[in-house]
Amino acid sequence: MKYQCLAAALLSSLPLFAQAQTNVQVYGVMDAAIAIEDTDAPGEDRRTVINSGNQSSSRLGFRGTEDLGNGLKAMFNIEAGVALDTGAADSSLFGRRAVVGLQGDFGTLTVGREYSPIAAVAAASDILGQGMFGSNLSAFGTNRLTRRLANSVNYKSNALSGFVVNAAYSAGEKSVDPSGDLMGVSLEYKNGGLYLGGGYHVFERLATGDDKEWAFGAGYSFGAFEIKGNYMVADLTGANNEYKNANLGAAYTAGSNKFFLNFQQQKLETGAKGNTVSLAYTYALSKRTNIYTTYAQLRNNGRGNFGINSSSTSVTPPATALGADPSVLSLGLRHTF
Repeated sequence: MKYQCLAAALLSSLPLFAQAQTNVQVYGVMDAAIAIEDTDAPGEDRRTVINSGNQSSSRLGFRGTEDLGNGLKAMFNIEAGVALDTGAADSSLFGRRAVVGLQGDFGTLTVGREYSPIAAVAAASDILGQGMFGSNLSAFGTNRLTRRLANSVNYKSNALSGFVVNAAYSAGEKSVDPSGDLMGVSLEYKNGGLYLGGGYHVFERLATGDDKEWAFGAGYSFGAFEIKGNYMVADLTGANNEYKNANLGAAYTAGSNKFFLNFQQQKLETGAKGNTVSLAYTYALSKRTNIYTTYAQLRNNGRGNFGINSSSTSVTPPATALGADPSVLSLGLRHTF
């Protein structure tokens, strides 16, 4: 009798459980790799390491929606990065994304920590998916373009004839100038295999003059082939502070196999320049699991000190090693859920 009561209780709870799963989703990516890294700096030897996220940053996220009626929904998303090689958090607890918002016929409005308008263009036009070594993530970071916005209010329109508008305001939350505020906008267009996008940011970082960031990206897929490219600039206030990053890549899919080739050039107004060639390969074991390998080689000129970036790792020579030519070879496994 007790077992019959227990079975009845479990069966009666299934509809409630299913409803909760519809509204709230737990998801993630677990990506680990073994890599051979060489910064080519004097006194530094090639080393073998275990990395987290050489194709996709390892993460754990929670997202959900609530139907408010009349086509209006409330939504939230919090996403934490995980350093799978050590088990530690790779940044602030929910530093990847932390937003709450509303969705409706007007589009989507979010408040919190969100991806910038330029980040949307960069992600859509990187053949490496902002993951493999040599990706355009090298364009983001200190004294470069802005990828995520804390303390922000963001708007994304619904698609209209293939066009989508992204707009954002990030409050610097300072009581005196410079305010630290950032304002940005981007316009994207998708039609079949064609993608076009452009974005612009103004960042009030210093007391006089504003930093300006802009990006243009394009892509086209036809059959088993894909071509993507982008050009991004961070024009920082002050002399000789302009940074430029250009990418052009192609991919070919054959069944479970996918092959990638990408060329990247980074430049500073000082005359520093670095060129990177990247090769990558993925094999799908299932819809959610794949193995991958990636190799990248960067050639810096005599003033260059650029590094090679994957989704979570950078191979960069020390600041004193001008002209060093870093390289990296990685072999990994990625699972999504």
